[in-house]
Amino acid sequence: MNLIELKNLTKTYKLSGGLEVPVLKGISLSIDQGDLVALMGASGSGKSTLMNILGFLDDPTSGEYWLDGRNVTNISADERAELRSSRIGFVFQNFNLLSRTSALQNVLMPLEYSSTRGTKKENKEWAEELLIRLGLKERMHHHPAQLSGGQQQRVAIARALVNRPKILFADEPTGNLDSVTTDEILRMFQQLNKEDNITIILVTHDAEVCDYTKTTIHIKDGLIANGDFSKEV
Repeated sequence: MNLIELKNLTKTYKLSGGLEVPVLKGISLSIDQGDLVALMGASGSGKSTLMNILGFLDDPTSGEYWLDGRNVTNISADERAELRSSRIGFVFQNFNLLSRTSALQNVLMPLEYSSTRGTKKENKEWAEELLIRLGLKERMHHHPAQLSGGQQQRVAIARALVNRPKILFADEPTGNLDSVTTDEILRMFQQLNKEDNITIILVTHDAEVCDYTKTTIHIKDGLIANGDFSKEV
């Protein structure tokens, strides 16, 4: 059974004056549990809109979205929020860390809104374990301004993992990083994918990111371009 399956998914935005702008024009694809995917396309191709729908930040206009064998196309806002909290992790290009809060407190933050959070002690130990695993043992009490770009992105990855998600979305996660740090972060995604069997979807316009993934899905003008390009690593 596929973890994610989309059937002829569309998304059209309605602007003022009745103007309609189609962004996704019929996307059909499947992603297996444990895959490491590059969702690749130029700016305006629809890849970020697709990620937002997959991550329950937006809903499609038509078509079907199946997750783990369940049709989640028309679920309620509360159900989307619960799935987003319990099953999905997000990493963004700009890190989105709270500037006046330590790395550890940034990682702990999502647990404040989780319905499955543990005790305060358990949460702290788990957040510390993630930061140590990501090479930040000596930096967990530092604020973002005291960290390099690569260290800030590691904090953001730890924060995305703290709810033990089944799927991790990373939207241009290396866009603000130099080439050496980019390699480190992408290898970290590979390690997490291999060791934890987390399904990771990297949204990118950079073809070099595809060198680190198992599968590449090209999107152009709201459609899968020439099918689903897959490769073995």
